[in-house]
Amino acid sequence: MNTALVDAHQLEMRDAYYDGAPGILVSGVVWLAAAAVCFQIGVSKAVWTLLIGGALIHPLSLVVTKLLGRSASTAKGNPHKMLAAASTVWLIVCCAMAYGLFLLKPTLFFPAMMATIGCRYMVFASIYARPVYWVLGAVLVAGANAVLFLGVSPAVAAGMGGLIEVVFACVVFSKAERRAAAK
Repeated sequence: MNTALVDAHQLEMRDAYYDGAPGILVSGVVWLAAAAVCFQIGVSKAVWTLLIGGALIHPLSLVVTKLLGRSASTAKGNPHKMLAAASTVWLIVCCAMAYGLFLLKPTLFFPAMMATIGCRYMVFASIYARPVYWVLGAVLVAGANAVLFLGVSPAVAAGMGGLIEVVFACVVFSKAERRAAAK
């Protein structure tokens, strides 16, 4: 394997997508919206808020990324971009399974989604070559297990998922800014 080429592709991804921070932030806001809907209206509407909002995360994060002055695009053949796309297929399958869990027992939806998103962030550790994604993924998976085994309400579970992502978005933005300033 040509590690210099891998490094170049990862650098391109980091530069184009601001280390992925806008996506984490948008996702966190979607989770917080789902928590608010869950608290105000109910679990069923919150589930749809997360599913529909989740489908909008990528396009919204592209807009945010461009507003922050990054290109939000890479060369067509960048294999890390293709890895992100491939992990989206897995994400969609897991969303369908989480919805099936919701139909069986509504309290299972948000922990299933937290674990799904957490595992997907672990793929992003390779896409961006940023270990913080391993930590983010692990925190979400641990949070999912805590929610599940402690019997936390769906509104609190969704809020927890959102809060975790917003905090990590701030961390990733901060690290990306420090690296840019050091160049």
